[in-house]
Amino acid sequence: LVYRDATGQVKPVRTLGDWLNRRAEILRGMQEVMGPLPGREKRCPFDVRTEEEADAGTYVRRLITYAAEPGGRVPAYLLVPKALLGSGKRAPAVLCLHPTDNKIGHKVVVGLGGGPNRQYASELAQRGYVTLAPSYPQLAGYQPDWKALGYRSGTMKAIWDNMRGLDLLETLPFVRKGAYGAIGHSLGGHNSVFTAVFDSRIQVIVSSCGLDSYLDYKDGDIRGWTSDRYMPGLLAYKDRLQDIPFDFHEMIGALAPRMCFISAPLKDDNFKWQSVDRIAAAARPVYKLYGKPENLRVEHPDCDHDFPDAMREIAYSLFDRHLR
Repeated sequence: LVYRDATGQVKPVRTLGDWLNRRAEILRGMQEVMGPLPGREKRCPFDVRTEEEADAGTYVRRLITYAAEPGGRVPAYLLVPKALLGSGKRAPAVLCLHPTDNKIGHKVVVGLGGGPNRQYASELAQRGYVTLAPSYPQLAGYQPDWKALGYRSGTMKAIWDNMRGLDLLETLPFVRKGAYGAIGHSLGGHNSVFTAVFDSRIQVIVSSCGLDSYLDYKDGDIRGWTSDRYMPGLLAYKDRLQDIPFDFHEMIGALAPRMCFISAPLKDDNFKWQSVDRIAAAARPVYKLYGKPENLRVEHPDCDHDFPDAMREIAYSLFDRHLR
Protein backbone atom coordinates (compact mmCIF):
# COMPACT_ATOMS: atom_id res chain seq x y z
CA LEU A 1 0.00 0.00 0.00
CA VAL A 2 2.69 2.40 -1.10
CA TYR A 3 3.43 3.82 -4.54
CA ARG A 4 5.89 6.09 -6.28
CA ASP A 5 4.60 9.48 -7.39
CA ALA A 6 5.68 11.37 -10.53
CA THR A 7 8.89 12.48 -8.81
CA GLY A 8 9.80 8.96 -7.67
CA GLN A 9 8.96 9.55 -4.02
CA VAL A 10 7.38 6.66 -2.09
CA LYS A 11 3.99 7.64 -0.71
CA PRO A 12 1.24 5.77 1.15
CA VAL A 13 -1.89 4.68 -0.67
CA ARG A 14 -4.78 6.68 0.79
CA THR A 15 -7.24 7.01 -2.09
CA LEU A 16 -8.47 4.95 -5.01
CA GLY A 17 -6.41 7.18 -7.29
CA ASP A 18 -3.29 6.29 -5.29
CA TRP A 19 -4.20 2.62 -5.51
CA LEU A 20 -4.59 2.75 -9.28
CA ASN A 21 -1.04 4.10 -9.47
CA ARG A 22 0.13 1.21 -7.28
CA ARG A 23 -1.87 -1.28 -9.34
CA ALA A 24 -0.16 -0.09 -12.52
CA GLU A 25 3.20 -0.71 -10.81
CA ILE A 26 2.09 -4.28 -9.97
CA LEU A 27 1.19 -5.00 -13.59
CA ARG A 28 4.55 -3.65 -14.72
CA GLY A 29 6.29 -5.87 -12.16
CA MET A 30 4.43 -8.95 -13.38
CA GLN A 31 5.43 -8.22 -16.96
CA GLU A 32 9.07 -7.73 -15.97
CA VAL A 33 9.12 -11.44 -15.11
CA MET A 34 6.35 -12.92 -17.29
CA GLY A 35 7.11 -10.86 -20.36
CA PRO A 36 4.86 -8.24 -21.93
CA LEU A 37 1.15 -8.80 -22.34
CA PRO A 38 0.48 -9.12 -26.10
CA GLY A 39 -1.60 -6.54 -27.88
CA ARG A 40 -3.32 -6.01 -31.20
CA GLU A 41 -0.45 -7.59 -33.11
CA LYS A 42 -1.48 -11.01 -31.74
CA ARG A 43 -5.17 -10.73 -32.62
CA CYS A 44 -6.40 -12.66 -35.63
CA PRO A 45 -9.61 -14.42 -36.78
CA PHE A 46 -10.46 -17.31 -34.44
CA ASP A 47 -10.98 -19.86 -37.24
CA VAL A 48 -12.86 -22.09 -34.78
CA ARG A 49 -12.84 -25.78 -35.66
CA THR A 50 -14.96 -28.41 -33.94
CA GLU A 51 -12.85 -31.56 -33.61
CA GLU A 52 -15.39 -33.66 -31.66
CA GLU A 53 -18.91 -33.25 -30.34
CA ALA A 54 -20.68 -35.37 -27.74
CA ASP A 55 -24.11 -35.44 -26.10
CA ALA A 56 -23.51 -35.13 -22.34
CA GLY A 57 -27.11 -35.21 -21.18
CA THR A 58 -28.17 -31.67 -20.31
CA TYR A 59 -25.35 -30.10 -22.33
CA VAL A 60 -23.29 -30.59 -25.47
CA ARG A 61 -19.55 -31.06 -25.12
CA ARG A 62 -17.45 -29.80 -28.01
CA LEU A 63 -13.71 -30.19 -28.40
CA ILE A 64 -12.69 -27.15 -30.40
CA THR A 65 -9.51 -25.40 -31.43
CA TYR A 66 -9.20 -21.65 -31.93
CA ALA A 67 -6.47 -19.35 -33.20
CA ALA A 68 -5.23 -17.30 -30.25
CA GLU A 69 -2.62 -15.64 -32.46
CA PRO A 70 -1.03 -16.07 -35.87
CA GLY A 71 0.58 -19.52 -35.87
CA GLY A 72 -0.89 -20.59 -32.52
CA ARG A 73 -4.01 -22.75 -32.09
CA VAL A 74 -5.45 -23.62 -28.68
CA PRO A 75 -7.45 -26.78 -27.91
CA ALA A 76 -10.40 -26.23 -25.58
CA TYR A 77 -13.60 -27.87 -24.44
CA LEU A 78 -16.72 -25.77 -24.95
CA LEU A 79 -19.73 -26.97 -22.93
CA VAL A 80 -23.10 -25.57 -23.93
CA PRO A 81 -26.37 -26.30 -22.09
CA LYS A 82 -28.87 -27.74 -24.56
CA ALA A 83 -31.55 -25.33 -23.36
CA LEU A 84 -29.58 -22.49 -24.94
CA LEU A 85 -29.14 -23.96 -28.40
CA GLY A 86 -31.44 -22.32 -30.90
CA SER A 87 -33.47 -20.69 -28.13
CA GLY A 88 -32.23 -17.13 -28.49
CA LYS A 89 -31.43 -17.16 -24.77
CA ARG A 90 -28.07 -16.26 -23.27
CA ALA A 91 -26.33 -17.54 -20.14
CA PRO A 92 -23.23 -16.42 -18.25
CA ALA A 93 -19.94 -18.10 -19.09
CA VAL A 94 -17.09 -19.34 -16.91
CA LEU A 95 -13.47 -19.97 -17.85
CA CYS A 96 -12.54 -23.34 -16.30
CA LEU A 97 -8.78 -23.73 -15.92
CA HIS A 98 -7.38 -27.16 -15.23
CA PRO A 99 -4.80 -28.38 -12.70
CA THR A 100 -1.46 -29.92 -13.65
CA ASP A 101 -2.11 -33.11 -15.58
CA ASN A 102 0.36 -34.24 -18.22
CA LYS A 103 -1.72 -37.20 -19.39
CA ILE A 104 -5.23 -35.93 -20.03
CA GLY A 105 -4.78 -32.19 -19.46
CA HIS A 106 -8.03 -30.26 -19.65
CA LYS A 107 -10.15 -33.41 -19.92
CA VAL A 108 -10.16 -33.65 -16.13
CA VAL A 109 -12.37 -30.56 -15.68
CA VAL A 110 -15.03 -31.88 -18.07
CA GLY A 111 -15.24 -35.22 -16.28
CA LEU A 112 -13.26 -37.33 -18.77
CA GLY A 113 -10.98 -39.06 -16.30
CA GLY A 114 -8.33 -37.96 -13.84
CA GLY A 115 -8.73 -37.28 -10.13
CA PRO A 116 -12.05 -36.67 -8.36
CA ASN A 117 -13.34 -33.22 -7.43
CA ARG A 118 -11.94 -31.63 -10.58
CA GLN A 119 -15.02 -31.74 -12.86
CA TYR A 120 -16.09 -28.14 -12.31
CA ALA A 121 -16.58 -27.35 -16.01
CA SER A 122 -19.14 -30.13 -16.40
CA GLU A 123 -20.86 -29.34 -13.09
CA LEU A 124 -21.26 -25.69 -14.07
CA ALA A 125 -22.63 -26.68 -17.48
CA GLN A 126 -25.20 -28.83 -15.67
CA ARG A 127 -26.17 -25.72 -13.71
CA GLY A 128 -26.81 -23.79 -16.92
CA TYR A 129 -23.48 -22.04 -17.51
CA VAL A 130 -21.53 -22.01 -20.74
CA THR A 131 -18.02 -23.19 -19.85
CA LEU A 132 -14.75 -22.99 -21.75
CA ALA A 133 -11.81 -25.15 -20.65
CA PRO A 134 -8.66 -24.38 -22.65
CA SER A 135 -5.57 -26.54 -22.39
CA TYR A 136 -2.50 -25.18 -20.59
CA PRO A 137 0.70 -24.79 -22.64
CA GLN A 138 3.24 -27.62 -22.34
CA LEU A 139 0.82 -30.11 -20.80
CA ALA A 140 -0.61 -33.29 -22.36
CA GLY A 141 -1.40 -32.80 -26.05
CA TYR A 142 -0.85 -29.05 -26.16
CA GLN A 143 2.81 -28.31 -26.84
CA PRO A 144 3.15 -24.86 -28.43
CA ASP A 145 6.61 -23.43 -29.02
CA TRP A 146 5.93 -20.35 -26.94
CA LYS A 147 9.43 -18.99 -27.38
CA ALA A 148 9.06 -19.07 -31.17
CA LEU A 149 5.72 -17.30 -30.73
CA GLY A 150 7.53 -14.47 -28.95
CA TYR A 151 6.81 -15.15 -25.26
CA ARG A 152 9.17 -15.02 -22.31
CA SER A 153 7.13 -17.45 -20.19
CA GLY A 154 4.54 -20.19 -20.40
CA THR A 155 2.55 -18.18 -17.86
CA MET A 156 2.05 -15.25 -20.24
CA LYS A 157 1.23 -17.61 -23.11
CA ALA A 158 -1.51 -19.15 -20.93
CA ILE A 159 -2.82 -15.70 -19.95
CA TRP A 160 -3.11 -14.73 -23.61
CA ASP A 161 -4.78 -18.03 -24.56
CA ASN A 162 -7.32 -17.45 -21.78
CA MET A 163 -8.00 -13.84 -22.75
CA ARG A 164 -8.55 -14.89 -26.34
CA GLY A 165 -10.89 -17.57 -25.01
CA LEU A 166 -12.97 -14.80 -23.44
CA ASP A 167 -12.88 -12.92 -26.74
CA LEU A 168 -14.23 -16.06 -28.40
CA LEU A 169 -17.01 -16.43 -25.81
CA GLU A 170 -18.11 -12.88 -26.58
CA THR A 171 -18.81 -13.88 -30.19
CA LEU A 172 -21.17 -16.74 -29.28
CA PRO A 173 -24.93 -16.08 -29.58
CA PHE A 174 -25.79 -18.01 -26.40
CA VAL A 175 -23.29 -16.24 -24.09
CA ARG A 176 -24.24 -13.27 -21.92
CA LYS A 177 -21.53 -10.74 -22.61
CA GLY A 178 -19.59 -8.39 -20.39
CA ALA A 179 -18.96 -10.33 -17.15
CA TYR A 180 -17.41 -13.76 -16.75
CA GLY A 181 -16.14 -16.12 -14.09
CA ALA A 182 -12.83 -17.95 -13.81
CA ILE A 183 -12.28 -21.04 -11.69
CA GLY A 184 -9.31 -23.34 -11.26
CA HIS A 185 -7.62 -25.81 -8.96
CA SER A 186 -3.85 -25.82 -8.30
CA LEU A 187 -2.25 -24.73 -11.61
CA GLY A 188 -5.71 -23.54 -12.62
CA GLY A 189 -6.00 -21.69 -9.32
CA HIS A 190 -3.11 -19.35 -9.99
CA ASN A 191 -3.82 -19.29 -13.73
CA SER A 192 -7.24 -17.81 -12.92
CA VAL A 193 -5.65 -15.11 -10.73
CA PHE A 194 -2.96 -14.22 -13.27
CA THR A 195 -5.51 -13.93 -16.08
CA ALA A 196 -8.01 -11.91 -14.06
CA VAL A 197 -5.38 -9.36 -13.03
CA PHE A 198 -4.94 -8.51 -16.71
CA ASP A 199 -8.58 -8.94 -17.83
CA SER A 200 -11.26 -7.03 -15.94
CA ARG A 201 -14.05 -8.87 -17.75
CA ILE A 202 -13.52 -11.64 -15.20
CA GLN A 203 -15.78 -10.53 -12.36
CA VAL A 204 -15.65 -13.64 -10.14
CA ILE A 205 -12.34 -15.40 -9.48
CA VAL A 206 -12.12 -18.78 -7.74
CA SER A 207 -8.74 -20.21 -6.76
CA SER A 208 -8.49 -23.63 -5.09
CA CYS A 209 -5.06 -24.67 -3.77
CA GLY A 210 -3.55 -22.14 -6.14
CA LEU A 211 -1.27 -19.84 -4.22
CA ASP A 212 0.80 -18.72 -1.32
CA SER A 213 3.49 -16.04 -1.10
CA TYR A 214 6.70 -16.63 -3.03
CA LEU A 215 8.41 -15.88 0.28
CA ASP A 216 6.70 -18.90 1.85
CA TYR A 217 6.44 -21.33 -1.06
CA LYS A 218 8.35 -24.53 -0.22
CA ASP A 219 10.10 -22.57 2.56
CA GLY A 220 11.66 -20.22 0.05
CA ASP A 221 12.62 -22.69 -2.69
CA ILE A 222 10.85 -21.14 -5.67
CA ARG A 223 12.33 -23.45 -8.32
CA GLY A 224 8.90 -25.00 -8.85
CA TRP A 225 7.81 -21.65 -10.31
CA THR A 226 10.77 -21.31 -12.68
CA SER A 227 10.23 -24.02 -15.32
CA ASP A 228 9.42 -23.12 -18.92
CA ARG A 229 5.78 -23.92 -18.14
CA TYR A 230 5.79 -21.07 -15.62
CA MET A 231 8.25 -18.18 -15.35
CA PRO A 232 11.93 -18.88 -16.08
CA GLY A 233 12.65 -15.25 -15.22
CA LEU A 234 11.88 -15.91 -11.55
CA LEU A 235 15.05 -17.98 -11.25
CA ALA A 236 17.05 -14.76 -11.13
CA TYR A 237 15.42 -14.05 -7.76
CA LYS A 238 15.97 -17.44 -6.11
CA ASP A 239 18.45 -16.01 -3.60
CA ARG A 240 16.70 -12.67 -3.10
CA LEU A 241 13.01 -13.42 -2.89
CA GLN A 242 12.26 -10.04 -1.34
CA ASP A 243 13.20 -8.41 -4.67
CA ILE A 244 10.59 -10.24 -6.76
CA PRO A 245 8.63 -7.32 -8.27
CA PHE A 246 5.21 -8.82 -7.52
CA ASP A 247 3.63 -11.38 -5.20
CA PHE A 248 0.18 -12.73 -4.51
CA HIS A 249 -0.46 -10.02 -1.92
CA GLU A 250 -0.37 -7.47 -4.73
CA MET A 251 -2.16 -9.66 -7.29
CA ILE A 252 -5.10 -10.40 -5.02
CA GLY A 253 -5.30 -6.70 -4.20
CA ALA A 254 -5.25 -5.98 -7.94
CA LEU A 255 -8.45 -8.02 -8.32
CA ALA A 256 -10.42 -5.63 -6.09
CA PRO A 257 -13.29 -4.89 -5.95
CA ARG A 258 -14.22 -8.04 -7.89
CA MET A 259 -15.38 -11.18 -6.08
CA CYS A 260 -12.42 -13.40 -5.18
CA PHE A 261 -12.84 -16.73 -3.39
CA ILE A 262 -9.76 -18.64 -2.24
CA SER A 263 -9.98 -22.19 -0.91
CA ALA A 264 -6.81 -22.99 1.05
CA PRO A 265 -6.97 -26.43 2.71
CA LEU A 266 -5.41 -26.98 6.12
CA LYS A 267 -3.44 -30.03 4.90
CA ASP A 268 -2.29 -28.76 1.51
CA ASP A 269 1.34 -29.86 1.12
CA ASN A 270 1.94 -27.48 -1.80
CA PHE A 271 0.67 -24.10 -0.59
CA LYS A 272 0.56 -22.95 3.03
CA TRP A 273 -2.83 -21.84 4.33
CA GLN A 274 -1.19 -19.52 6.88
CA SER A 275 0.49 -17.67 4.02
CA VAL A 276 -2.87 -17.34 2.29
CA ASP A 277 -4.26 -15.65 5.40
CA ARG A 278 -1.38 -13.17 5.38
CA ILE A 279 -2.03 -12.47 1.70
CA ALA A 280 -5.71 -11.85 2.36
CA ALA A 281 -4.92 -9.59 5.32
CA ALA A 282 -2.61 -7.52 3.12
CA ALA A 283 -5.12 -7.32 0.24
CA ARG A 284 -8.26 -6.65 2.26
CA PRO A 285 -7.53 -2.93 2.82
CA VAL A 286 -7.72 -2.50 -0.95
CA TYR A 287 -11.17 -4.09 -0.95
CA LYS A 288 -12.10 -1.73 1.89
CA LEU A 289 -10.96 1.23 -0.21
CA TYR A 290 -13.61 0.18 -2.71
CA GLY A 291 -16.18 -0.40 0.04
CA LYS A 292 -16.32 -4.14 -0.79
CA PRO A 293 -14.43 -6.00 1.96
CA GLU A 294 -16.92 -8.87 1.70
CA ASN A 295 -15.77 -9.59 -1.87
CA LEU A 296 -12.56 -11.24 -0.68
CA ARG A 297 -13.39 -14.60 0.90
CA VAL A 298 -11.06 -17.31 2.19
CA GLU A 299 -12.04 -20.78 3.41
CA HIS A 300 -9.87 -23.51 4.95
CA PRO A 301 -11.37 -26.97 4.34
CA ASP A 302 -9.91 -29.76 6.47
CA CYS A 303 -8.37 -31.74 3.62
CA ASP A 304 -5.23 -32.06 1.55
CA HIS A 305 -4.51 -30.58 -1.92
CA ASP A 306 -8.11 -30.97 -3.06
CA PHE A 307 -11.24 -29.10 -4.14
CA PRO A 308 -14.00 -30.76 -2.08
CA ASP A 309 -17.72 -30.61 -2.77
CA ALA A 310 -18.44 -27.96 -0.15
CA MET A 311 -15.86 -25.57 -1.61
CA ARG A 312 -17.12 -26.06 -5.16
CA GLU A 313 -20.65 -25.38 -3.96
CA ILE A 314 -19.53 -22.08 -2.44
CA ALA A 315 -17.86 -21.18 -5.73
CA TYR A 316 -20.96 -22.00 -7.74
CA SER A 317 -23.18 -19.99 -5.41
CA LEU A 318 -20.89 -16.98 -5.91
CA PHE A 319 -21.19 -17.32 -9.68
CA ASP A 320 -24.98 -17.47 -9.24
CA ARG A 321 -24.98 -14.34 -7.10
CA HIS A 322 -22.65 -12.21 -9.18
CA LEU A 323 -23.17 -13.39 -12.78
CA ARG A 324 -26.82 -14.33 -13.08
